Amino acid sequence: MIKAIIFDLGGVLIDWNPRLLYRKIFSNEEQITHFLDNVCTPDWNEEQDAGRSLADGTELLVRQHPEHEDNIRAFYSRWTEMLGGEIAGTVELFNQLRNDDRFKLYALTNWSAETFVIAEQEYPFLKQFDGVVVSGIEKTRKPHAEFYRILLERYNVKPEEALFIDDNLRNVEAAIKLGIDSIRFTSANELKTELQTRAIL
Repeated sequence: MIKAIIFDLGGVLIDWNPRLLYRKIFSNEEQITHFLDNVCTPDWNEEQDAGRSLADGTELLVRQHPEHEDNIRAFYSRWTEMLGGEIAGTVELFNQLRNDDRFKLYALTNWSAETFVIAEQEYPFLKQFDGVVVSGIEKTRKPHAEFYRILLERYNVKPEEALFIDDNLRNVEAAIKLGIDSIRFTSANELKTELQTRAIL
């Protein structure tokens, strides 16, 4: 029986996409792709998610790519421009589950501690979880097993009584290895179907 539902945030409940910012800076998608694949890469960003300061991450990259200094500094100085708003359909499902006494709702997110405080101001529903575990605070991140275990142990959640929802297949596979039933998020409609199949909705 599922008693705890664990949500990822970015890409599931919140539309976060660096392209939203860099479309204002570069003239075409090819330039954006090259920049995000080779300069401000996902691996680089994940180091900030894992606890490296935004300042240290930025200065490291500026030293490596001085020709892109302004574009690199924009990543965090204009970070809010990467936020596309709530993913409405998923937030509706979240609200529906929040009103169901059968479940506790948690968030397990790869997110810089420095930018998460901004997100909390932007998205009031983040205060409505029964618990939130942020990688930048814990100094570890998905898909590392220790990060999942922090949530399980802190909130006394049994893996076999939990459901995990994330848009990243790597993170879903890591949760499954820990014995947590998991859904790879692709859309609110498909998530609704998966929840109905499990008799959660």
